[in-house]
Amino acid sequence: MGIILWIIFGALAGWIASAIMGSRDGVLMDIVIGIVGAVLGGWIMSLFGQGGVSGFNLYSFLVAILGAVVLIWIVRAIRGSKV
Repeated sequence: MGIILWIIFGALAGWIASAIMGSRDGVLMDIVIGIVGAVLGGWIMSLFGQGGVSGFNLYSFLVAILGAVVLIWIVRAIRGSKV
């Protein structure tokens, strides 16, 4: 049951980040963006001496959204430089 909750957590974080950044990549991509974004957000927060994603709480959710927004921004920067 734990993996299903993490997928839902990632989907919500990815969906909110996609809405913030104005991207429309679909539900599956929102899940991937949210999960990878949570990892990226945790890494970014560790650079500032803070904890990353530690469970299902508001702080972890905000860290995941932050990471997902940064991930979308990085992907857009890479795609933009190739065009």
